[in-house]
Amino acid sequence: MASNTSFTLDVPTVLSIVVSLSLMPAALILSRSLIPANKTRDRILFFWHAYDALTHLLIEGSFAYHCFFSYTTVVNNPEKGPYWFNDPTRLYGPNHGTGPTARLWQEYAKADLRWGGTDTGVVSLELLTVLIGGPTATYICYLLWHSNTKLKAQSRGSVKATLWFFSIALATAELYGGFMTFAPEWLTGSTALVTEDPVYLWLYLVFFNTLWVWIPLWVLWEASKELRAAFVGAETQAALKSQ
Repeated sequence: MASNTSFTLDVPTVLSIVVSLSLMPAALILSRSLIPANKTRDRILFFWHAYDALTHLLIEGSFAYHCFFSYTTVVNNPEKGPYWFNDPTRLYGPNHGTGPTARLWQEYAKADLRWGGTDTGVVSLELLTVLIGGPTATYICYLLWHSNTKLKAQSRGSVKATLWFFSIALATAELYGGFMTFAPEWLTGSTALVTEDPVYLWLYLVFFNTLWVWIPLWVLWEASKELRAAFVGAETQAALKSQ
């Protein structure tokens, strides 16, 4: 555990939390606007993947930006190499940036110190998340909307097959990414995590991160039911044709 830092509720902190949570109502509005009311599961799936895409592309995208473009020049670098971009004269990351998005990540870094700088493991995972996870979630939203338009039965089946393929791939990637984000910390004593304060522990670390555990697991469960139904249906049709 990193330190005994206590949570302080000030205006920048409130704004950072509000910005993070504001993506949920935005995703909800999109799901209610684009998916029919009688398709409850599709609405939930759309809501989740819209929220997922907005988080990856906007919030986590800003983290990646600061890791590459926000820096402070130093004379005597306090860090021991290897250095980011092999340059010992600069310290990169949100801690060295300015503006609302840098402040947001500085706030989260109070709970997980790695997100204030350029931890190579975290940044590597975030690059995949921003460049692949975000666009994939956006594509899944498109497929969900498309599958609820007036399509022929054969076309709808093809769209649904593509939808569940990408949903399985993304959900698996989310679970793997979460494990690889926190497993190295757990195995080394959680030296970068601040768990003494209940707000940092339960809101910042547990709530904001386990969303990407429980919901992907649910997506995989729903996908397994779709796959089972598809295989049973195919076997039934094959049996009927053979009679």
